[in-house]
Amino acid sequence: MSHLIRLSDYRNRSRRSNSKVFFNKPELSQLLGLYSEHVARGDYRDYAIDHLDEAAMFSMFRHAHESPLLTVVKTTDGKRRRTSFLLFQGEKRLLKTQSLGEILHHVRSRPRLVRE
Repeated sequence: MSHLIRLSDYRNRSRRSNSKVFFNKPELSQLLGLYSEHVARGDYRDYAIDHLDEAAMFSMFRHAHESPLLTVVKTTDGKRRRTSFLLFQGEKRLLKTQSLGEILHHVRSRPRLVRE
C-alpha cells in the first residue's frame, strides 16, 4: 500500500512558516551608501550582513577582527508584519524607529564614531 504526498501542499505550508526578514534593494542601497561615506572618511573598513528568522542585521566594522561599531537591525512583529529598525553601538541600543531614513539621519548627524 502506498501513501500519496502532494508536494504542492508541503511547499505552500513551508513557505508560510518561513518568516525570514531581509533588507530590500532600496534599503540595502541606502545602507551601503552610508557605509561608503564612512569608508571614504576612514571610519570603517568592513561590513557584514546577517539574517536570522526574525531580523536582518547590517554591521559596520573598523577592522574585520573586531566587534561592530554600528549595527542596523530590521525586525518585524510576526502577526501584523510591521517593520521596525534599531540602531546599536556595540550592545547599546541607540534608537528604535519605523523608518530607515531616521536611522541614517541619526548616524550622519552624530560626530565621528570611534571605539572608546
